[in-house]
Amino acid sequence: MNTGKIVQISGSVIDVEFKNGRLPKIREALTVTVNDKVRVMEVAQHVGKDIVRCIMLNESENLSRNMKVTATGKGISVPVGKCTLGRMFNVLGEVIDDGPPIPKS
Repeated sequence: MNTGKIVQISGSVIDVEFKNGRLPKIREALTVTVNDKVRVMEVAQHVGKDIVRCIMLNESENLSRNMKVTATGKGISVPVGKCTLGRMFNVLGEVIDDGPPIPKS
């Protein structure tokens, strides 16, 4: 598991350091847990010196420096197919229309 830590927060722009030299790829999803809720950000740029610049896709409140960040090894994905027709989703593919959850398959 590739983990790093937050080194800078500028609103929804988050810089994360990966000391092991294994930088996540651009467009890879990273997660951070805040108050028992997993939040997602996406790598937008390799800044250098083991740091990636990310765009937070959830709220950035209560984030702080040195929080542990985990690279997922994959990009952000959303559900597709007939089960999504007429439904409403947020940018992460989570249902926001109070309907039943989308089956995972």
